[in-house]
Amino acid sequence: MANITMSQADTAAVQGAPAVRVRSYWQNVGYRLRYDYLTLFFGAVVLMIILSAIFAPLLAPMDPYESSLINRLKPIGYKDFVLGTDELGRDILSRLLYGGRISLTMGIVPVLLATLIGGTLGIIAGFVGGRTNMVIMRMVDVFYAFPSILLAVAISGAMGGGIVNGMLSLTLVFIPPLCRVAETATSQVRNLDFVEAARATGAGTLSIIRVHILGNVLGPILVYSSSMVSVSILLASGLSFLGLGVTPPEPDWGLMLNTLRQAIYINPMVCAIPGVAILITSICFNLVSDGLRAAMDVRL
Repeated sequence: MANITMSQADTAAVQGAPAVRVRSYWQNVGYRLRYDYLTLFFGAVVLMIILSAIFAPLLAPMDPYESSLINRLKPIGYKDFVLGTDELGRDILSRLLYGGRISLTMGIVPVLLATLIGGTLGIIAGFVGGRTNMVIMRMVDVFYAFPSILLAVAISGAMGGGIVNGMLSLTLVFIPPLCRVAETATSQVRNLDFVEAARATGAGTLSIIRVHILGNVLGPILVYSSSMVSVSILLASGLSFLGLGVTPPEPDWGLMLNTLRQAIYINPMVCAIPGVAILITSICFNLVSDGLRAAMDVRL
């Protein structure tokens, strides 16, 4: 009788206990990011850089195109020039803020386009398989025969300089690796039980990809594409430095390095400022990408 009474009490206690809330995958990712203070710090730095570029007309103290031969290559802190002046007497700080618009655009837009195109091709190749996979991936393998910087220089040189051609060349460079990542992730998921169950219920190909495949491969694709932003900024600056990207007098960090390199023995501190901006931005994007990768590596 005592055992029966105890069992009934245990059952009542279990039934009265509150339900345990189970976090979803993306909730776990957000929870990890919330307590990753290093990633949050560098993410805040990236946000500040982006906002400073967006609101450059409000933050820039002077006209970035206004030149003054009297004020050529002035040092940091000279009168109203907080970061000095360039070889034409233009304010470095103003050109740095406006140049961030172009450098960040050429760094982020090609990655977004490559993620959309390469991710779509990779998912199709990984899910369909067979000849479709062979055709798509063999075309991708052709681009792997060339280093990314040489391929970007060759494509941009063939199409000519300019912002649009520079972004197009970088997009073509980033499509193959993103396609490879998407194809690998999709190939690992397509034969799992929940996908086979969806096929057995008569779900269509597009429905399976949208509901079951995309949610499981989106994480690796986003992590890899975020890591490519820093590479894209470096390549875009390199193209502008070589004269294959932004053309004068537009402010761009890579172009500023090119025009200031001749004055490196006169005022080296001013000449190094665009390079420092490129370095800090690339490192911050890279560290945010590492934090995002660690947060998405959730073992359920």
